[in-house]
Amino acid sequence: MDHPADLRLVFWETTSACNLACRHCRRTATEPTEDELGTAEARDLIDQIAGVGKPVLVFSGGEPLLRRDLWDLLDHARQRGLPTAVATNGTRVTAEVATRLKEAGVHRVSVSLDGADALTHDAFRGQPGSFAAALAGLARLRAAGVPSQINVSVARHNRDQLPDLYARAKAVGAVALHLFLVVPVGCGVEMQEDDRLDPAETEAVLNWLADHHGDPALAVKATCAPQYERILRQRHGPSVLRRGGLDATTRGCLAGSAVCFVSARGQVFPCGYLPQAAGDLRHEQFATIWRSSPLFRALRSPDRLGGACGACGFRRVCGGCRARAYAKTGDPLAEEPCCAHGQAAMAG
Repeated sequence: MDHPADLRLVFWETTSACNLACRHCRRTATEPTEDELGTAEARDLIDQIAGVGKPVLVFSGGEPLLRRDLWDLLDHARQRGLPTAVATNGTRVTAEVATRLKEAGVHRVSVSLDGADALTHDAFRGQPGSFAAALAGLARLRAAGVPSQINVSVARHNRDQLPDLYARAKAVGAVALHLFLVVPVGCGVEMQEDDRLDPAETEAVLNWLADHHGDPALAVKATCAPQYERILRQRHGPSVLRRGGLDATTRGCLAGSAVCFVSARGQVFPCGYLPQAAGDLRHEQFATIWRSSPLFRALRSPDRLGGACGACGFRRVCGGCRARAYAKTGDPLAEEPCCAHGQAAMAG
């Protein structure tokens, strides 16, 4: 049985331009991509998404606050009934920007903190002062009444700082903490393998996160780590379905089945870390790509997964990270290479 095409989130790379140079970024450049979607094309994209459903439209980047028509596009999305979010590095969130985000009806703004201190964060983000600027941005969002989320790209540089980052997220009034397990794509390929978490370390980080699952003061989630769904069920059994908003249909990797990513030039991908295009909006309609793309249809079929993922009893609730499988093998349906459970099962 395939997973339904239940569109929940669309991440739109509003621009590839960015004022930082992060070590893990899926992009290798910080300048605007040539021939990015213009205002009219972007408004049409929003119209097409609204024609498929009412997913959360995440204005991402690059740095979305560098896009001059951002406010017009946020307003257009609101008029079309789409809930919106903005993913920013936080450094450009002035008091005026925070107020405008509130007035635009943005449901949530995510800000990246990749270290619990300036030394760690600034080194990873490639810009001295970016930690202090992100904290200042978070304070301005809180003052304006805009809900914030902390995103943390987890690797060996900050794995031991997670308790401090958890405390920091609570201290700044964030409503959620999302851990992103680095995928070797873009600049992430250049990260030394020794800097990335191995399967055992990944398991330890996700178990730490599971310790905090269900905290009413701070919602926690793992991204690019679908093993988390398996860990929750192993640890809590059926009771986990009544905690933290999970249900029996929750699946770890949502790429192509509940999530998609639209690039600055209008190409549609399963997610921002899986660089295999499912279609191009300059040649096809969004609805056609979402409903009929052979790539998306394949990703919605757990029984087509290979290796340890295909043999795993948790394949319907986990599914393995399809982006990490693609980065390792060139096949998005191959086994997840960073899963201790799968490796142990194959060895046994």
